[in-house]
Amino acid sequence: METTKNKIRQETDNSLQYWREDEKKALELLQIVGELRFDRSIELIIFRRGIYDSRPSEVLNNHLFAANYVNAPITIDTTLTIARTISNLSEISPCILDIGKMAVNWLKNNNSNLSLENFVIDSLIPYSSDKKSSIQPKDVILYGFGRIGRLLARRIIEQTGRGEQLRLRAIVLRPQMKDLYSEAKKRAALLMTDSVHGDFRGTVMIADDGKSLTVNGNKVLLIYAKDPGEIDYTEFGMHDALVIDNTGVWRDGEALKAHLRPGVSHVMLTAPGKLMPNIVYGVNHESLDPETTNIFCAASCTTNAISPILKVMNETLGIEKGHIETVHSYTSDQNLLDNFHKKPRRGRSAPLNMVLTSTGAAEAIESVMPELKGIFTGNAVRVPTPNVSLAIISLSLKNATSKAALNQILKDASLHGPLVEQIHYSDSEEYVSTDAVGMTSACVLDAPSTIVSGDGKNVIIYAWYDNEYGYTCQVVRVAKHAAQVRRPAYF
Repeated sequence: METTKNKIRQETDNSLQYWREDEKKALELLQIVGELRFDRSIELIIFRRGIYDSRPSEVLNNHLFAANYVNAPITIDTTLTIARTISNLSEISPCILDIGKMAVNWLKNNNSNLSLENFVIDSLIPYSSDKKSSIQPKDVILYGFGRIGRLLARRIIEQTGRGEQLRLRAIVLRPQMKDLYSEAKKRAALLMTDSVHGDFRGTVMIADDGKSLTVNGNKVLLIYAKDPGEIDYTEFGMHDALVIDNTGVWRDGEALKAHLRPGVSHVMLTAPGKLMPNIVYGVNHESLDPETTNIFCAASCTTNAISPILKVMNETLGIEKGHIETVHSYTSDQNLLDNFHKKPRRGRSAPLNMVLTSTGAAEAIESVMPELKGIFTGNAVRVPTPNVSLAIISLSLKNATSKAALNQILKDASLHGPLVEQIHYSDSEEYVSTDAVGMTSACVLDAPSTIVSGDGKNVIIYAWYDNEYGYTCQVVRVAKHAAQVRRPAYF
């Protein structure tokens, strides 16, 4: 009996010791990640998850995601070796490198029996400095500072690095208070703390005159104006800037021309728009030519969530017709308590009611994927949750399938190919809406909930989406594409 107890104690002590050693290695990995980020604008990620600014335990936990690719987790020793090798390669140009995916590729596809170091060197030949031209930073102006505006500020600043990509230079506000410092203080407080997304992981300092914020060292001007026509951005040292309108006031291409002021070259709307291209990154972003088109929009959160899945389904199985039903968190355009609203039902209290309402998702699909024109209907139910929505996608397919085959198709799309940033795959039977808060993907496939009819041609797919942050990440991807600052990536 005593021997058994001693064995259990020894196993416990050994387990803790192994964990401590792995944490030390994770700390070294984090140091390398930081140095590459700031010194060379090389961003290391692991299975599309950020490493910089993570805790060692988070880094170690993210290694477990390798089980989706191979039947075992990769080790911190493997990723640390990859990171060290990258750090020693002086000729690598600014890029994004998924060291988790690189480790998996080494384990699965190393037919020539290369050492891990040599495999990394060979894999990064396309990313050498003589293969890629330098990226010129793009000034960004946020017009409005509501839910999406503040999340955009967080995301852009989080990814600023050395500043070669998007640079948040200014936020335009309609003044609400006579004392600008007091207003800036309130705006900063909303940026620093969020009831849904938590605290901002950084510092925010307010200028004494209330005309700028310094966020993680980035000086961001606060420009107070009632109308776009009041502003000459060249007076603030900005040229060829991208304005991201997140107010929702101007909803068509003609109206958005008001933002084309001195110092501005492009305008993007964070909502579906008319008389302009609706762009979903990963689905149709290559149709946007920033040299010829200077006004465009990032479509809606729902369109961003469903379009990647519809693209995969149509290209693999073919879609005859479909219906989209969204169970959508309430938004700030609804009333806290019953009050007048121009749209039917939305005047009733959002936190107290499920509200059946319309959605433009069906029409928006056509603008993003014209090949699906006229075959979709849609509706929505607004529900008493503050964030994360669920798309229920009902499809009639041209080719029969099974639940396992359909889920495998979408799982493959989430792991390989052009939609790995847009589709996240979950096989958890315990997944609920709050699990999707903070997801950087456009949607999360709920694989256990997939339904396939007996003939295999009628299916229902369930996809969660963070209609705030996940959408914001898609907006930033479109912005980088339009600004032509998107770094080459190894996913």
